[in-house]
Amino acid sequence: MKIAVTGSIATDHLMTFKGRFADSLVVEQLDKLSLSFLADDLQIRRGGVAANICFGMANLGLHPLLVDAVGEDFADYRSWLERHGVDCESVYVSETKHTARFVCTTDDDMAQIATFYAGAMSEAREIELEPVARRVGGLDMVMVGPSDPEGMRRHTVECRQRGIPFIADPSQQLAFADGPFIRDLISGADYLFTNEYEAHMTEQKTGWSADEILEQVGTRVITKGKDGAVILRRGEEPIEVPVAREVRRLDPTGVGDAFRAGFLAGLTWELDLRTCAEVGSMLATYVLETVGTQEYILRKADFLTRLGESYGDKTVATVEPLLNCPRG
Repeated sequence: MKIAVTGSIATDHLMTFKGRFADSLVVEQLDKLSLSFLADDLQIRRGGVAANICFGMANLGLHPLLVDAVGEDFADYRSWLERHGVDCESVYVSETKHTARFVCTTDDDMAQIATFYAGAMSEAREIELEPVARRVGGLDMVMVGPSDPEGMRRHTVECRQRGIPFIADPSQQLAFADGPFIRDLISGADYLFTNEYEAHMTEQKTGWSADEILEQVGTRVITKGKDGAVILRRGEEPIEVPVAREVRRLDPTGVGDAFRAGFLAGLTWELDLRTCAEVGSMLATYVLETVGTQEYILRKADFLTRLGESYGDKTVATVEPLLNCPRG
């Protein structure tokens, strides 16, 4: 199964604040907000939604196709991804702009305040999917992740026109988007990924109820943080999947991307939806336990042991013959 993953490719600047953002917020003065927080740590890491997802899929033994726009400063990052099994041949390189930047500060409650600089990502609208499909002998699915809004629209329209199944994952772009734009992005999707807050935002902005959204998409996958994930399909009972057991919590950045990577791996392996979500939840814990979205090391024996502790021997027996971790 050949899956192209579109979406942001960025460098993450991750800081930690020893305290709680909430203690510095005065509700009555939010219209005059002017705050700074003294960070005691800085980590500069590789990131971006699409790159994180592709990295996770590659660590599970797959060879995902990364599609988006970067700057000429992407050379080292490209080498890193390609060494880990990600196909970067369809990445568009801007001649004038830097690769996108994500700057994020996390407090002791794991709350986050972040700023995103689009940079070269704004040129993702120049990318056509047909040459990507032709290069690899056809695409079985495309994930349309958060990137340049017009690029997201173009990829969605092209998937519909060419009959390519697609996954809608508007994510952070929901905050800026209006109802018509969101409706255009998700209509006809085989899957719609959101977190719980984004799910409510999608309903509010589109004016569609939860049931009406299910009439537009095949499957809704909603992540709920510590409460796991739920999978919704029209006319079927919800599938509730708890989070996998974690060893420690260091940084939540990229956890949702890892969940998607595991879920997509499950789809590639043609697993049932519950098992897809279990693989996704297990991979997500590795990111939660590591500072940086691509700093974890995945080894097959350890992954399967932890998968069994969280979801049982049946899940392990299903996943074991399919899993091929390149690093062990």
